[in-house]
Amino acid sequence: MASQDLTRWIDSLLMWPLRHIVERPTTVLKHFVKPGMTALEVGCGEGLHSIAMARLVGSNGRVVSLDLQPETIQTLERRLARSRLSPRIEPRLCTEQDLAIEDLEGQFDFVLAVYVLHHASDPARLMANVHRALKPGSLFLVIEPRHHASAAECRAIESAARRACLTVAGYPKLQRDWAVTFVKSGPPDMMPNISFQRTGPAAAAAPVR
Repeated sequence: MASQDLTRWIDSLLMWPLRHIVERPTTVLKHFVKPGMTALEVGCGEGLHSIAMARLVGSNGRVVSLDLQPETIQTLERRLARSRLSPRIEPRLCTEQDLAIEDLEGQFDFVLAVYVLHHASDPARLMANVHRALKPGSLFLVIEPRHHASAAECRAIESAARRACLTVAGYPKLQRDWAVTFVKSGPPDMMPNISFQRTGPAAAAAPVR
């Protein structure tokens, strides 16, 4: 129990407001997200990376932000209410069984999952959902925390990706985290379902401009 509490406390520290101070999402994402793209974030939390992507895709782009926690989606919606970025970001509530993007299958130029896979009860099914979301040849960037993503867990993520016909494209070098990119290849071999949870209390939200 003490170990679980510590993990949740560390995760909460990496959310708003501390995380945007120690980490610059745009520094990483600018290499993947370009103007006019349609991007997806799985497990968006309160929107740190989704907001960064919205700035990068520009006025002709679109970002769909998914989370299974209603309160985090509501917080993101409140933050966007008075923001010029609001037209570019579409928050959606997903469930453990459904990504809720059936209307957008095969339409995403880029998919992002930050600190999500180590919470996944079935990473392979999550990968299958991502495969269906991506356009052919498009990239899926996974970022995991070094503080509790073991080498075995990282290997398991890659194995789950292979099962879903996602091929390793590279290993971006990040200061504080482990990262891998996957590219979409052939059809996945499983039914699309998602099961993940985000832990840690929501932190105070910063204004969006």
